[in-house]
Amino acid sequence: MADLENSVPATPETLFRLASVSKPITATAIMQLFERGRLDLDAEVQKYCPAFPKKEWPITTRELLGHLGGIRHYDADGRRDIPEDSAKHFSSMEASLQIFASDPLVAKPGTKFQYSTYGYTLLGCILEGASSQKYVDYMHANIFVPAGMEQTQPDDLFAVIPYRSRWYHKAQSGAVQNAGVLDSSYKIPGGGFVSSARDMARFEAAILNDKLVRRATREIMWTPQKTAAGEPTNYAFGWGVLNKNGLMLLTHTGGQQGTSTSIILVPDRRAGVVVLTNIDGVDAAALSGEILKIVLDPQDATP
Repeated sequence: MADLENSVPATPETLFRLASVSKPITATAIMQLFERGRLDLDAEVQKYCPAFPKKEWPITTRELLGHLGGIRHYDADGRRDIPEDSAKHFSSMEASLQIFASDPLVAKPGTKFQYSTYGYTLLGCILEGASSQKYVDYMHANIFVPAGMEQTQPDDLFAVIPYRSRWYHKAQSGAVQNAGVLDSSYKIPGGGFVSSARDMARFEAAILNDKLVRRATREIMWTPQKTAAGEPTNYAFGWGVLNKNGLMLLTHTGGQQGTSTSIILVPDRRAGVVVLTNIDGVDAAALSGEILKIVLDPQDATP
């Protein structure tokens, strides 16, 4: 159901929060700019985002894409810097940077895998500098339109967005409640889009058919990264990477107030699955794996 109170069923056009499934979309846009010669993956981030202060060590776009940039995640000193339920609005990428820009790095870039949605906020600023466009405008013109993603857009808390679902949470008692308030304007590149199952299927098809980046660029994007010491991270650029019975699976999951999501791509089988739900705390990855078993041959192992 898209809306329990009004008995509105979900459809392929219902809009769900993507949460961190937004990251593979942003990574694709970054690689598009790399492919077009407008972004150097190994240049210091200040070349494109001068609003972000220099740190003890340089940070590159390549490192941020693979969560190797040393940028912290949500918690600062054991407390969450943005309240779990918050309607605080950020009007720009540069404004969003102020949440974490003055904080020390958690590690020297390249040395430690540190999952960071804030790192993807910084990537949004980098995209704006490299493209000379607002992040949302670039994404619409260069990712959503070419892929036929007609509904995908930022999750504006205050806008009236047709087909957007309500968000739910299950209490310890088992009762379904409305989820907490979330203004995701501070993390659009890493967790702030809404999309439909139909649009996300189109995104998967566009990637598999080389409509957004060339095959060679795609292979770079899907190459698992390693730390400076050579330790594998099982994460490429915006995608987790698994190998099951000789098949490479590209995956990502997401979770935030009122949503649990999962995406899987299997390039060798030209197959993909996306699961979008409007309740938090459920295992969307397990469901996407079960669906993938139906898509693939029985002998192919799945997550």
